[in-house]
Amino acid sequence: MTDLTYVTAGESHGKGILALIEGLPAGLEIDFTSVNETLAMRQKGYGRGGRQKIESDRAEALSGMKGGRTLGTPLALWVANRDAKLETLPRVRAPRPGHADLAGCLKTGSKDARDILERSSARETAGRTAAGAVAAQLIGTLGVNVFAHVTSLGEAKSPRTPVKQVTPALIETREGSPVRCLDDASSREMMRAVDRAGEGGDSLGGVVEAVAVGAVPGVGGFDRWENRLDARIAAAMMGIPAVKGVEIGLGFSASEKPGRDVHDEIHFNPALVADGKPHGFFRASNRAGGLEGGMTNGEAVVVRVALKPIPTLKKPLKTVDLDTGRGMEAAAERSDVCAVPSAAIIVEAVLAFEMARAYREKFGGDSTDEMQRNYRAYVESLRGFIP
Repeated sequence: MTDLTYVTAGESHGKGILALIEGLPAGLEIDFTSVNETLAMRQKGYGRGGRQKIESDRAEALSGMKGGRTLGTPLALWVANRDAKLETLPRVRAPRPGHADLAGCLKTGSKDARDILERSSARETAGRTAAGAVAAQLIGTLGVNVFAHVTSLGEAKSPRTPVKQVTPALIETREGSPVRCLDDASSREMMRAVDRAGEGGDSLGGVVEAVAVGAVPGVGGFDRWENRLDARIAAAMMGIPAVKGVEIGLGFSASEKPGRDVHDEIHFNPALVADGKPHGFFRASNRAGGLEGGMTNGEAVVVRVALKPIPTLKKPLKTVDLDTGRGMEAAAERSDVCAVPSAAIIVEAVLAFEMARAYREKFGGDSTDEMQRNYRAYVESLRGFIP
């Protein structure tokens, strides 16, 4: 069985974005209406800029499918760009502070930051979102649902409400908020914060919380550092543009508390199995965020991601001319005031893919049916762990 992986290709103003997924089992029926709805959600959100009015993202399968089902071969997803004008765009010689521009130019020797920013742009996440939307459908067949929402924008914060079940009503609540926050009063405060930043020619960052509900215990690994699921999730999240911090469960606040206020006591109730649960173990709290020792523990996986403000500002910061070294204002590419609400969809997709990757390793199978049989056998072993 091939490890579940994906790569993306494409530039912000190139012909399009390609996502190539390897390791999907054969026989997975993919709902492209759902994939495209996810791509559309990525383009929405309070504070988005003009590019989103131009693009209308839709994913097309170029390979790896027949009759609406995966073949078990590489799945190529194509998202075309309407704004495809890479060859005619002007040179950028004023690198933007906070972006990949200057470091990339020094790395490659290019005197045109366009060569760097076209790939480092968040436009690439259209491919990642499409790949994650497919992965979400795979783990959905095994009872895992992934959901993300915004908990803060700038200094505007929402009360933390644990997400224990992902329902259509919960998604409707999130999508009813322009900033994808679950609290109405906080949503209004966040929108005011975005407005103030925009009026000042500035940008705004924030925090997204993502949860994976329904994971069975024992997914991931403890034997090698690279097999730890929390390490994989953190690395994948840090690969999203603008992400500067990741925490799982209590995260950094765990360092401020004594052990009894950090660790989750273990309980067992055989009635849970009788009610159809995969196992009888449970925790009264979930401070670990569903991950212990690099593996799922049966509680919801809870990840929070901190995103910095977008580095392209309407009132540019100071930089230097790549030709002369003289001071000048940074380049002002078309950009957003705040991309955190749309980043919630990207974070959701990235978590879905990492969960799917770990599930593939745990349950294997060349076909979806075989993977599901292996999963059911494992669940039966959990139910009989304590007779």
